[in-house]
Amino acid sequence: MRLKISLLKEPKHQELVSCVGWTTAEELYSCSDDHQIVKWNLLTSETSQLVKLPDDIYPIDLHWFPKSLGIKKQTQAESFVLTSSDGKFHLISKLGRVEKSVEAHCGAVLAGRWNYEGTALVTVGEDGQIKIWSKTGMLRSTLAQQGTPVYSVAWGPDSEKVLYTAGKQLIIKPLQPNAKVLQWKAHDGIILKVDWNSVNDLILSAGEDCKYKVWDSYGRPLYNSQPHEHPITSLAWAPDGELFAVGSFHTLRLCDKTGWSYALEKPNTGSIFNIAWSIDGTQIAGACGNGHVVFAHVVEQRWEWKNFQVTLTKRRTMQVRNVLNDAVDLLEFRDRVIKASLNYAHLVVSTSLQCYVFSTKNWNTPLIFDLKEGTVSLILQAERHFLLVDGGGIYLYSYEGRFISSPKFPGMRTDILNAQTVSLSNDTIAIKDKADEKIIFLFEASTGKPLGDGKHLSHKNEILEIALDQKGLTNDRKIAFIDKNRDLYITSVKRFGKEEQIIKLGTMVHTLAWCDTCNILCGLQDTRFTVWYYPNTVYVDRDILPKTLYERDASEFSKNPHIVSFVGNQVTIRRADGSLVHISISPYPAILHEYVSSSKWEDAVRLCRFVKEQTMWACLAAMAVANRDMITAEIAYAAIGEIDKVQYINSIKDLPSKESKMAHILLFSGNIQEAEIVLLQAGLVYQAIQININLYNWERALELAVKYKTHVDTVLAYRQKFLETFGKQETNERYLQYAEGLQVDWEKIKAKIQMEITKERERSSSSQPSRNTGLKL
Repeated sequence: MRLKISLLKEPKHQELVSCVGWTTAEELYSCSDDHQIVKWNLLTSETSQLVKLPDDIYPIDLHWFPKSLGIKKQTQAESFVLTSSDGKFHLISKLGRVEKSVEAHCGAVLAGRWNYEGTALVTVGEDGQIKIWSKTGMLRSTLAQQGTPVYSVAWGPDSEKVLYTAGKQLIIKPLQPNAKVLQWKAHDGIILKVDWNSVNDLILSAGEDCKYKVWDSYGRPLYNSQPHEHPITSLAWAPDGELFAVGSFHTLRLCDKTGWSYALEKPNTGSIFNIAWSIDGTQIAGACGNGHVVFAHVVEQRWEWKNFQVTLTKRRTMQVRNVLNDAVDLLEFRDRVIKASLNYAHLVVSTSLQCYVFSTKNWNTPLIFDLKEGTVSLILQAERHFLLVDGGGIYLYSYEGRFISSPKFPGMRTDILNAQTVSLSNDTIAIKDKADEKIIFLFEASTGKPLGDGKHLSHKNEILEIALDQKGLTNDRKIAFIDKNRDLYITSVKRFGKEEQIIKLGTMVHTLAWCDTCNILCGLQDTRFTVWYYPNTVYVDRDILPKTLYERDASEFSKNPHIVSFVGNQVTIRRADGSLVHISISPYPAILHEYVSSSKWEDAVRLCRFVKEQTMWACLAAMAVANRDMITAEIAYAAIGEIDKVQYINSIKDLPSKESKMAHILLFSGNIQEAEIVLLQAGLVYQAIQININLYNWERALELAVKYKTHVDTVLAYRQKFLETFGKQETNERYLQYAEGLQVDWEKIKAKIQMEITKERERSSSSQPSRNTGLKL
């Protein structure tokens, strides 16, 4: 990826340009010390003077009023705030009329920023004050008072906090009066610029120490640049939070969100005092010290999938290379390319007006349809369909271009969604709630309606990243997520009545990805690269989970690596310096998944015998139990030396009825409640009571006996025997109540138990015999 710079031969301003701002992707306004506001049209390459400011007004900062969020939104901004050296800020319409001038600060007003909703304006000045204003220019509050000038300010993603500079310090101050203020030393020189992105929640800062830095919202450093030759005078996040730009003297740099540099350009501009990204995130404008406005397009973006590599060579041209036969195709578009995604044998490209869907089998005839709204900010793909996110909503389309659904939820803000907070599978869409970050909304892909009984998924901590598995049936769909403690959890997405278990899979996990061909999960833990070959093991037999993992040292990936993709058995990881590392994992677990999904148990056993690896046998054991094939499970458990489990499986074989076998298989997986339900539905009340006695669930055992008016004496007898073994006295009031005046007769109890077993055998033999007499249920 690099920047393609364009600069006019002669500058349009006589003095330095102090600020720039885009209204649309093709229209820009610039302000200069020559008191001119100039309007630029990039389509026609024309410029026109919008307004000549009074000679005592030197503009410093410009920020357009945000487009209103919601269905009926403006297509472009209609007014902007201009801060100036005379201590005022001016509200100016798009046509150049000064609607209002407000006395704001003693000395210059150094920065002004609208919040994301357009309901408030923050200004900072040479007098060290931070003030909040209404959108009409009425003073709401003076948020803080510093002893030094405040050079830059930014709103937090939720518009509830303000980030500002104080010399070498950065300060995050909430709008609530008594909330805690966060302050830290960020640079060795005066900080000149800050920016805070609403999508990734990361902070940029730059200063006179000639460095730029990336921070998280807790003030923890994520990236620290090498010192430049000159102070960093400007920086800005791209709207989607994937890139940012840095400006200095004769310098323009394009960086990844993690800090490393994609491209460094050296245009003849003097210092770049202000940088603005276009709304679609494809181009940058810079306000230059020599009167120029520099424009830069982001080109040479790359997308890879299997043997295909797609490169954006020009604004409207893509090159597709098949590395197997070196065949090259050129794809031409009518409009500028904004976003693209290559996965599942399809390339999806969105331009400013249309969406193109190419199949990797045929690059010549794409499917084209018009976009409902404006700029697409995110494309996600699954095997059967893909998802587009823009300012107006979330839209699901098939690869044939058919619109499928558009999920909605209360307080939805599509402008802050990214690949970490939205996930797509063949039947489910998962979206993390920004208002309450402990909640994940789950939707049916085909209808856009909430999944199951409409309940969302709720966790005890804030969630950072979510990912749905890609294969298998809807009922078995799982979602993995990382919370703010960096713990990795997995849970089922189907939600009917009972709360689904959320189970921890790992700790200190920084990034994760599901395989696109089978449900294998990989993640980067503290110092290890870990692959969970069968994550569902936690639902079946948690004891053998460690035996189903593949781990290797991750120190070669350096600090803060990120998993880019997991295609087939190839994992691509991006290191902190931007380089890509490819890891191949064993192909055998994927083949095992395939055999099991097709119920080819004999082939699965044969494969494990061929590979001779403990992880394969452990995966097969868990898969067999999950699919109720206890014959295969017995073989697999024997292979990994789990003798106690082999014996238990053998004991299940001797049970008289199908229901009892099913219940004990559920017990084997730890599903006590479900096992009890199976027995009670089959009328095997004594067996349900016996399960609870065996597990020492004394309260439940007595509750069932009393409810069904049977075997109360049996429960009391076993309870008495249990207490005698440990030399204890009965203290439970319910047991004391029922035991009053009751003599335990073991002979009578044994006869009753024998009668229950006989009854179950007779019932089982009289019922229609199953064709499959084995243990596969």
